[in-house]
Amino acid sequence: MKTITTDELLKKIDAGEQVNIIDVREQEEVDAGIIPGAKHIVLGQVETSLDQIDPSVPHYIICKAGGRSAMACEVLEENGYDVTNVTGGMMAWDGEVQF
Repeated sequence: MKTITTDELLKKIDAGEQVNIIDVREQEEVDAGIIPGAKHIVLGQVETSLDQIDPSVPHYIICKAGGRSAMACEVLEENGYDVTNVTGGMMAWDGEVQF
């Protein structure tokens, strides 16, 4: 499984790169802040929401600390998606968040 740190992801965003982020936390967690532009799909709904995820582009998967996003990465990789787990998750995120 590919991984990226929150600092590396933030550098990509700051450089203007197109990044596709999927946040797999629960709604209550997302209510406390989400990375602007991230798509919210709770972990339990990832497999049934594949039609909402573009298979032609890479995705960065984030959760609170990195565990649930790793599980989501496994499901998505099994279905042919190019995904990278964001290690440290939102607990390590120093970038902008929206509410």
